[in-house]
Amino acid sequence: MAELVDLIKRPIDRYAGAGRERDEQGRRPYASCAVVGNSGVLLAREHGALIDAHDLVVRLNNAPAGEEGSWLARHVGARTGLAFLNSNVLSRCAARGGRCRHCRAYGDRVPILTYMCSAAHFVEHAVCSAAPAAGAEAAAPVTVTDPRLDALCARLVKYYSLRRFVRETGRPAAEWATRHEEGMFHYSSGMQAVVAAAGVCGRVSVFGFGKDPGARHHYHTLQRGELDLHDYEAEYEFYRDLEARPEEIPFLRDSGFRLPPVVVYR
Repeated sequence: MAELVDLIKRPIDRYAGAGRERDEQGRRPYASCAVVGNSGVLLAREHGALIDAHDLVVRLNNAPAGEEGSWLARHVGARTGLAFLNSNVLSRCAARGGRCRHCRAYGDRVPILTYMCSAAHFVEHAVCSAAPAAGAEAAAPVTVTDPRLDALCARLVKYYSLRRFVRETGRPAAEWATRHEEGMFHYSSGMQAVVAAAGVCGRVSVFGFGKDPGARHHYHTLQRGELDLHDYEAEYEFYRDLEARPEEIPFLRDSGFRLPPVVVYR
């Protein structure tokens, strides 16, 4: 966790011209970050101005931001400082051609952080990271998450899912796989974005995570069902611990890393 400022923030600062080796500012975390999820519950609140007031605004899987002054901006904000994509999304948009233009939903100057769901997707990452054509301005970097961050997120979500399974069913943890297909089980993009933000931000605000019976699964699509490969309820328990009991979170608790304050807006 302690290395995430170097691994995530420094490339962004270099691109912006503010993260040279001698610049101490490049080694400091962002003062405040907003991680904006894609839940339909976003449309029930008007948190847009609050979201945009953060130093860094992180959006997931190219979900749309609102245009300045629009009704959508009132709910989800208008600013984007980092796009967090899982590589399935990166692969689909890169396949449309145009030197990855379709993957940059927020413009060429917004960096992308992606985690690899499949080794095959490194091909698309190479395309998106290729040098610009002669005379063209370089686009913002496309950075792959560190494997240690991936492993940490996998361990955390498995722990919370196992704990929830045992508590709710009374069955032994060894039977967890009867509910979740272990080979397919995975943390969500939002969960990893929140953990990454905790490593590069002095204060983290979380928006658009959670569900409501009357809300869509995503605020920008008609989807209502959840993906079986995620255990969202277990992830919600993790967020509650981040907010109220960070000292109780395993793996992070024993690492010596001091978590920043986290507020989950519901």
